[in-house]
Amino acid sequence: MLRELSIRNFAIIDELTVSFAEGLTVLTGETGAGKSIIIDAVHLIAGGRGSAEFIRHGEKKAELEGLFQIQSSGHYIHEKLDDLGIEVEEGTIILRRDLNSTGKSVCRINGKLVPLSVLRDIGGRLIDIHGQHENQELMDERFHIQLLDQYAGAHIADKKQQYVQQFAAYRKLKQEASALAMDEQRIAQRIDLYQFQIKELEDANLQLGEDDELLDERKRLNNFHKIYERTSVAYDAILGEQKGLDWIGDAMSALEDVAQLDDQFSESSEAVSSAFYALQDAAYEVKAVLDMLEFDPERLNEVEQRLALIQSLKRKYGATIDDILTYYGKIDAELQQLVNRDETIRQHDAQLAKMEAALRELADELTAIRKEQGERLAEAIMEQLRALHMEKAQFVVKFLEQDSLDVNGQDHVAFYIATNVGEPPKSLPKVASGGELSRMMLALKTIFSSTAGITSIIFDEVDTGVSGRVAQAIAEKIAAISIGSQVLCISHLPQVAAMADHHYFIKKEVEQNRTFTTLTEIVEQERTEELSRMLSGIEITELTLQHANELLKLADERKQKMR
Repeated sequence: MLRELSIRNFAIIDELTVSFAEGLTVLTGETGAGKSIIIDAVHLIAGGRGSAEFIRHGEKKAELEGLFQIQSSGHYIHEKLDDLGIEVEEGTIILRRDLNSTGKSVCRINGKLVPLSVLRDIGGRLIDIHGQHENQELMDERFHIQLLDQYAGAHIADKKQQYVQQFAAYRKLKQEASALAMDEQRIAQRIDLYQFQIKELEDANLQLGEDDELLDERKRLNNFHKIYERTSVAYDAILGEQKGLDWIGDAMSALEDVAQLDDQFSESSEAVSSAFYALQDAAYEVKAVLDMLEFDPERLNEVEQRLALIQSLKRKYGATIDDILTYYGKIDAELQQLVNRDETIRQHDAQLAKMEAALRELADELTAIRKEQGERLAEAIMEQLRALHMEKAQFVVKFLEQDSLDVNGQDHVAFYIATNVGEPPKSLPKVASGGELSRMMLALKTIFSSTAGITSIIFDEVDTGVSGRVAQAIAEKIAAISIGSQVLCISHLPQVAAMADHHYFIKKEVEQNRTFTTLTEIVEQERTEELSRMLSGIEITELTLQHANELLKLADERKQKMR
């Protein structure tokens, strides 16, 4: 659950820190006071799309931080964070996001820098935000099959994973087969190109590490005269006319004589002896090299030409010889496929037919599971809709014919609903009003909340467009969801506010020509006055206060029955 939210320099919020508790928390206030800004902040903490426009005017960055507490040690978020190398102490997870004036974001989880994609992944597992304009999944039939599969849960999970893996292999093979089915002219052009490139690379006969060896050889050839001159000087100094080694030999003999008379010279004698023999060996090696040194201008020309060829091939086929040889292996395999494409196509077609048959069997099993779970989902939703005063509604999970296979199988699932008696069920997006969509979403959320694993749910004015007994039913449904999950709700309905376990009032103030948003928890008389204001609009009367008290009393009674 979301324990604490900290906001700094965000929109009209200068600095705000608020703690949240279990159950239902309702946020109320005048339109434009900043209620939705708080939800925007939570949305960004959970990885939503950010913008420099969110930063408070005159500031360089906005700072957002949310502290979440995971009570269950078996929650799947622990395994995810462990894979990321992020430690979790006592179930505490802190999501932080800084928005800079450049538009860039800095994201952290428990102090560790993470990409925005990781913040979005983790945030999506912790909090679920629903707004009055966020019924896209219900309004788009493409998402209905995902909602059905989510409801089916463990009944379909393993079978669907098996299907998805096999479908990915099937689609990859199908793409390869399509590539082989190019027109003859393109195939002929590709064959000619590959044959030219392969011949060029085979004629070059490249060897791994060859370029480094050639560079070393070119360096030696270009510096031949200096190498010869300096090597000769070194040899002459040791064994030539300067007779350097003779002098060291004299020193060695002298120290050997002295060491026999005084032990303290033994170490020096051994050091000089070692130096003498080492220099002697080095001189012999230098002399051997000198005798073999010979400048070959033709070899230098060969090395330069070879290096130029290798550089030309690198520009065409890869940055290194290893890359070039890898490319050679790739085009050689592709050439063999193209030359023998008729046989390859035949093999692909046979394998595709076999894979498609297996996929059809799995798809049939998915369809059977979905139809069974679809009936259960329809019954569960209608039960929820009856509680939301849509007693006459008929909800159907409809399976439309689809011959082709896709990542979900062979099913096209659509939610159909009839809200009026005597009317046949029609596609949900075409017939449902705003208030009906809100109730549909609440029905689904009630069904899914106990199994989704989400720690916090936010409803942003989902009660828009309803009133009267429907408003009361929605209030009770939101309160029921809060029993299994922490719920934060922005609402203009007094019925919803009355059901709150915690009530915050959001107010906008102006100080020194700057606008500020404040958030205050209200209790007892203040809460009664806020409900009275919500009931009457502006003027609070004795009658509206009585009505507010009655709402709070009835809400307490209903909450006691729920628990």
